[in-house]
Amino acid sequence: MATGIESELNALSIESLSFPHEKCKNIAEWHTQLDSLNPKPEFDYKLVKTMVFKPKAPKSETAPLIVLIALEDSQTSSATICKAVSVKEARLANEDAVTGALSVSTANVSPFSITSANAAAVKVVLDKSLLDYTGKLGVHPNDSAQTIFLSQLDLQKYLLKTEVEILEVDFKSEVYSATSSSAAGGSKSDAKGTPVQQKQSEKIEGAALIGITVDKEIDFPGWYQQVLTKGDMLDYYDVSGCYILKPWSYTVWERIQKWFDAKIKGIGVENCYFPMFVSSKVLEREKDHIEGFAPEVAWVTRAGSAELDEPIAIRPTSETVMYPYYAKWIRSHRDLPLRLNQWNSVVRWEFKHPQPFLRTREFLWQEGHTAHLTFDGANQEVLQILDFYAGVYEQLLAVPVIKGKKTDKERFAGGLFTTTCEGYIPTTGRGIQGATSHCLGQNFSKMFGITVEDPSAKEGEEKEKIFVWQNSWGLSTRVIGVMVMIHGDNKGLVLPPRVAGHQVVIVPCGITTKTSDSNREVLYRDITDIANKLTDAGIRVKADLRDSYSPGYKFNDWELKGVPLRLEYGPQDAKKRQVLSARRDTGDKAPISLDNLVESVQKLLEAIQLDMYQKAKQSFDANIETITDWSDFVPALNKKKVILMPFCLEESCEDDIKERSKRTELGEAEDAKAPSMGAKSLCRPFDQPKGIVLGHTKCLACGKDAKEYCLFGRSY
Repeated sequence: MATGIESELNALSIESLSFPHEKCKNIAEWHTQLDSLNPKPEFDYKLVKTMVFKPKAPKSETAPLIVLIALEDSQTSSATICKAVSVKEARLANEDAVTGALSVSTANVSPFSITSANAAAVKVVLDKSLLDYTGKLGVHPNDSAQTIFLSQLDLQKYLLKTEVEILEVDFKSEVYSATSSSAAGGSKSDAKGTPVQQKQSEKIEGAALIGITVDKEIDFPGWYQQVLTKGDMLDYYDVSGCYILKPWSYTVWERIQKWFDAKIKGIGVENCYFPMFVSSKVLEREKDHIEGFAPEVAWVTRAGSAELDEPIAIRPTSETVMYPYYAKWIRSHRDLPLRLNQWNSVVRWEFKHPQPFLRTREFLWQEGHTAHLTFDGANQEVLQILDFYAGVYEQLLAVPVIKGKKTDKERFAGGLFTTTCEGYIPTTGRGIQGATSHCLGQNFSKMFGITVEDPSAKEGEEKEKIFVWQNSWGLSTRVIGVMVMIHGDNKGLVLPPRVAGHQVVIVPCGITTKTSDSNREVLYRDITDIANKLTDAGIRVKADLRDSYSPGYKFNDWELKGVPLRLEYGPQDAKKRQVLSARRDTGDKAPISLDNLVESVQKLLEAIQLDMYQKAKQSFDANIETITDWSDFVPALNKKKVILMPFCLEESCEDDIKERSKRTELGEAEDAKAPSMGAKSLCRPFDQPKGIVLGHTKCLACGKDAKEYCLFGRSY
């Protein structure tokens, strides 16, 4: 039996691990059997309990059995199960009932006992804790002498294939309990008899289980977690704060790499690679710099069982790794400019609340490090790189940004000044730093002795050597998180066409059990020809010819993954020589003639890209509020706005603004690098509003002379 199930899982592209053992009667025996194996499972897992209940019903009626699928340690009361499926009473089903409905004994019943053939005879109550669990799930494949381990997403995929009715139940939810109590005994009231307002449910009514089940506007963190995992972007790793980038997200990063790499090579930057390790004495040479990173540095102190003579740091960034060698390689002004870039990963360890793509202990990025003879040369490059970063966001990811300079408080530790691209997340009303390009000035060259002779010196004239001017600039996989948060919706990801792994997916429709093999082959051949034609035109296309899924499942699956354009093709479309297009961003559908297919699809993809940018730009612009009175500052923040206001640029005033704008009553986590409760300066925009009169216009926060407009907001 297990072999058949494993074959069925393979047909669904589900990876599983199988362990044979002795038969077991209960969870305790099951654990004992697994613990006695050699080798035994060396990964985090929980076992899945499967129980079958029979609702009480009149003898003249045959009610579907209730199959409970839950984590082994979930408290799953029969009363809650009954409420979930709207029956008054249910008892454990006897052997005859289980065998009759599922063709398996009660000792061997499992989620795999449910098939397309018997799905109508049962309802599934699925434990929400199981859906939230990130480790492996242990399941009997209809045989208590075998255990299959798979992910909760793959278990969902199997169940959805059967088309069984599934009800998700949160057995721990106070909201669920309150709702049940209300249904049983009327609405809740407080001690004074005043009706208590019920918490708005974050669950999306009628949401398919494989899709997003929480509302983006109500439970943004829950939505973000689901859209990344169910959208196949990443998986959780067993080291906290570290994540596995799956092909669907890594492809986005590759598109960004390709575009940006061509841009920097066009101005003379070359790629290289330096080791990830740095000695403590080198790391600590630039004190201001290392103080900014000290809490985040991860140290290697042991090799096997031996303590290292000197701890070795894993790079949090590479200034101190690279610059000793710049001092070695740069001997003359003729060696300048030196422009190197690395595509690598860095580790920054010390924080409390990791968020995928936004705040992770290891992340991918590029870091450019350049040396120049003059400030003008360095300054020109800093701004040029910032334009490239804005291009990544606006041209590739359809994300609007504001370019500007950081305040002295927020600039890069040890640098002269920092320029930045700042984005905005409408759902949370928070700003987010997109990418930074730093002018380091001559600080690092003085620390590391990177000098050249003065080229203006005449023959025989001695002039002091010149310390070079340096820049560093970086863009990380944070860009993917920003893209997801801005464009995603309650159906899943919404990917801009220029970075999507598949820009177009073609789904066959209208195939039924009455469709002959020859007609099916003709339809599939047509779809393959359509896909080849689009591929030849440079369009990234996927023909979804999986026989094991219905068109409706495929629609949901590709919507969840955010493919920009779906093309539907069936027998009626073949007669009309057309495909039916469906846009992911708007849902709009329209037929496209096969005679103009390539040109029409190309135009449609460009329209999707532009429309996504314009929608995000309108949202950003609508949420920038320019204020003229401090009393409007906090109310604007609480309306999820970012704020432009005249500012004195003094660090003490900036600290005061953050304190005066905190929202401690919300109970948000106290973490200096968690989403900021108080407002912070995001940037001093290059595109300054008119109205600052030096010596006359005052800072709204402190009353001193304002120097320029500054953008403030709560931020990530």
